[in-house]
Amino acid sequence: MKPFFAAVLCAFVPFAVLAQQAADAIAPDVAAAQDAKADSRPVEARDWMVAAANPLAAEAGARVLRMGGTAADAMVAVQAVLGLVEPQSSGLGGGAFLVWRDGGTGEVTTLDGRETAPLGVTPRLFQDDQGQPLQFFDAVVGGRSVGVPGTPALMQAAHDRWGRSDWRDLFTDAIRLAENGFKVSPRLAKLVAGDAARLARFGPTRDYFLPDGQPIAQGTRLRNPAYAQVLRRLADAGAQAFYTGDIAADIAGTVQGAAGNPGRLETVDLAIYRVKERAPVCVPYRAYEVCGMGPPSSGGLTVGQILGMLEPYDLAAMGPGDVQAWRLIGDASRLAFADRGRYIADSDFVPVPVKGLVAEDYLNKRADLLRGDDALRQVAPGKPEFDHSLNLADGDALEFPSTSHISIVDHYGNALSMTTTIENAFGSRLMVRGFLLNNELTDFSFRSHVDGVPVANRVAPGKRPRSSMAPTIVLKDGQPVLIVGSPGGSRIIGYVVKAIIAHLDWGLDVQQAIDLPNMVNRFGTYDAEKGRVSSRLVSELAELGYDVPQRPLVSGLQAISIGDVLRGGADSRREGVALGE
Repeated sequence: MKPFFAAVLCAFVPFAVLAQQAADAIAPDVAAAQDAKADSRPVEARDWMVAAANPLAAEAGARVLRMGGTAADAMVAVQAVLGLVEPQSSGLGGGAFLVWRDGGTGEVTTLDGRETAPLGVTPRLFQDDQGQPLQFFDAVVGGRSVGVPGTPALMQAAHDRWGRSDWRDLFTDAIRLAENGFKVSPRLAKLVAGDAARLARFGPTRDYFLPDGQPIAQGTRLRNPAYAQVLRRLADAGAQAFYTGDIAADIAGTVQGAAGNPGRLETVDLAIYRVKERAPVCVPYRAYEVCGMGPPSSGGLTVGQILGMLEPYDLAAMGPGDVQAWRLIGDASRLAFADRGRYIADSDFVPVPVKGLVAEDYLNKRADLLRGDDALRQVAPGKPEFDHSLNLADGDALEFPSTSHISIVDHYGNALSMTTTIENAFGSRLMVRGFLLNNELTDFSFRSHVDGVPVANRVAPGKRPRSSMAPTIVLKDGQPVLIVGSPGGSRIIGYVVKAIIAHLDWGLDVQQAIDLPNMVNRFGTYDAEKGRVSSRLVSELAELGYDVPQRPLVSGLQAISIGDVLRGGADSRREGVALGE
């Protein structure tokens, strides 16, 4: 460990890196990447880099990049494998947000592959007969929570715009692994065992994850021929094969036929799904510009707001062991989350004050609230400038941690940051042709109104639920310097902010920034990563007035920095790696 990193981590308990185990025999470059991660060293390369949450997925992307493919090509290969080896987190049955910085034009583009609510939903979708919100898992498990998947359409859209490789070739690795089998990773085995009761409710899901009634075990060779067949259809006919015909009919039939909790999704909902290009949200931070997704993601705006409020404060002088640095970060996050809960939703349905939320004068006023020494006693939404009515109530949507993230830089100078999800681990627990369906509709507020005032993030036909996914590209003088993102539900925003500050303000390399202990404050409670944050820092935060529970905050950050060389990092809390040449 570098001396500087050891010094700045003095406030944290030393931590052991989780042992990694590839699903098959590990290629030398994968093994080297895992060794680097274990030593808290980034992987270095000069030509290209891919960071993903599973070694098999990262290697699939690496093969594409070695053959001259673009970051968009590599993403398709990575996502196809992730849907097989990490099915609890993302896949064909989910959705994603993508941020792209073009190496030729310098343009930043964002694509919205978020799921949509079926046309048949009503405002009472997640309420009981008395109009009260359902319990979370009563809403999640089954067809009620399933939105129209967007990931296959996003894969196709990105390849159509920025791909160079043959579309069919991008599915080769995933098809081979699905047909021949892959070894179940420790993380997948543990999550299956922990969710066995819910997975057992539906026949195809039970048969795949609980053969002979027992959860699949670590190291077991797992085959998924049904998934391979779907990938072959996609390879031959494109994403349209997913949204029409017999695959679409099976999806709709599974959702509507879910015993005890049927949903509203129909084949017409799949047929009319479209990926949308959105304007990126780019916010200045010191000498940098931080670009991310706009609504329906809250990621770009909330990350931008937090950093904008921290701009007046010299975090570099404080360092990562200073309680005042974490007070500022935590309370800036609380203020941003207050705005998020009231104002951010799908801007196709609800006017969102995007410019007002990140305007310099507004953020400076919010930053003034941070001046002091103790935790803020009360936090409320602000009043950003806007030319529409802002008579909205606070929403109550829950986002549970799952999801996955992919960061890629290619030989052509293109940079891609994509966060991909089926929402809760194993989504709705419904399986169709070898892939799981999402539960993204539970990202809507279960209440449509509060005391007669509408909630921005209420459910409506065709609407996309608000998300915390925060794929991010940081620029300096127009050039990309950091590609980053994470899974983690609504804590995603805090994880991404931590990594950005650690790299830009505290001078840590990307692997060190990722490994820095997680501390997240969204709503007043200051969550500290169990076993990694020192008792001294926990005590000092408590003295400032925070409740500081210690929790296993399992992020899944994947990051690449761009400088004299490419440096990639993958989260030691999960099984991913960064690969490059």
